[in-house]
Order: sequence, then C-alpha cells, then structure tokens
Amino acid sequence: MTGRIFVGTGGWTYEPWRGVFYPGGLTHKRELAFASRRLTSIEINGTYYSTFKPESWAKWREETPAGFVFAVKASRFCTNRKKLADAGESIGKFVGQGLHELGDRLGPINWQLMETKTFDPEDIEGFLTLLPREVKGLPLGHALEVRNPTFKDPRFYDLARKYKVAIVFADDDDFPAIDEPTADFTYARLMRTQEDVETGFAPADLDRWAGRAKAWAKRGDAFVYVISGAKVRNPAAAGALIERVASP
Repeated sequence: MTGRIFVGTGGWTYEPWRGVFYPGGLTHKRELAFASRRLTSIEINGTYYSTFKPESWAKWREETPAGFVFAVKASRFCTNRKKLADAGESIGKFVGQGLHELGDRLGPINWQLMETKTFDPEDIEGFLTLLPREVKGLPLGHALEVRNPTFKDPRFYDLARKYKVAIVFADDDDFPAIDEPTADFTYARLMRTQEDVETGFAPADLDRWAGRAKAWAKRGDAFVYVISGAKVRNPAAAGALIERVASP
C-alpha cells in the first residue's frame, strides 16, 4: 500500500508572511485561496481556541482546490482537562459544529494533550472510545498528540493501535518523538525551522524529511506540517518539501 503525501503549515494567517509568502497586495480574504494552491494541506489551528459556524467550514471548502486537504486541531475544551474520559460532551460539540461541510477536504483531527498530561491507561482508553468514527456520514480519522515522556510506553502504542488512532510524530526538543504505525495514516509536525535558512531547513534536512515522508507513505497517507520554529520560514520549508516528495 502506498498513500499520498500531504504537506503544509499550521494555519494560513500570519502577518509576517505578507511580502515573504503572500504577495504584498494580496487581500486577507484571498490568503487561503493562494496558500491552498501552493501547499497540499493546512492544519487549521483556530479551532483549538474557537468554534466556527457551518458557513465558515463551507467557505473554506469552496476556496480550496480539489485534492487539497485540511487537518483540524481539536478544541482545547476537549483535551485540556484532568480527566479525558469525561470529554464526551465537548467532543460532541466540537465535531458537530460543521466539520462535515469540508466534505472531501476533511483530513484527520489532531487531539493535542497538555504537556502535564501523563499516561494513564484507563483514562486514555476512555478518551479513545469517545472519538466518533463519522459525522453526518463523513468518515473521521483521529491523531493524538502527546507531549509528556510517560507516553513512550508500549501499552499506549497498543491502545492507539486498538482504536486505530495515529500517534502524532512531533520533531521538537521538548516533546517525545514517537514513530509507531498505529493507524492507516501518519501525522507529523516538524518544529525546527531556522530563520537564517531561506527554506527553513537546510537542503540535507529537507532531503531527510522527504525520505521519511515517502517511507511513511508506504503504510498509508502521510500528513506533514511545518509548525512553530521560525514561523516566517514555514511556507518556504513546506514548499521545498513538496517539491522533494514529488520527485522519484
């Protein structure tokens, strides 16, 4: 099985990108249309902090081309809690706000946990059982981003595999880097871009990440987002990576 490789950034609204990624005269309302024709995916970050009306989700679909896919960052009200297994009502509100309006533009949902959240097998399994498999007939894929080293535990990998939830691979100094095939797709967040490098990553690093993405694609679709680090360089890094994964 060989999957597709989607590469993009976290969000599409960032003022320092104007004149660097976005042409200076481009209106703000045209930024998504512009970005979605140069990237193959974007992780929507605003959904972590706010809810959006169905009309907004439909508008995002309409502004992006066929083949483009969004990942969606889940609401903090679902994940920033002492007991995750009690998040059922919040999860229902998040999923029900209008995600289905994205249609075939909807990719995986990233459920990001707090750094202070440690691995509790019973609580984590309780949370995973709450994640819905579809909304209004549209299949949902789920990825869990853990940020505490206690999750480097085979029992966690087994739980993720049991519920077919991807474990987010986070390339960052402070978070555990877990590369385990627990779902039929891979979700990666690259957080080490450098401002003094025009493409965010040095050529050798871009080659390395492209090779990694191609390896991930052998086990299903791969979603790779360039996030944090030197944020002003992230669109360039994503674009350079897109060029490389397209090469044989």
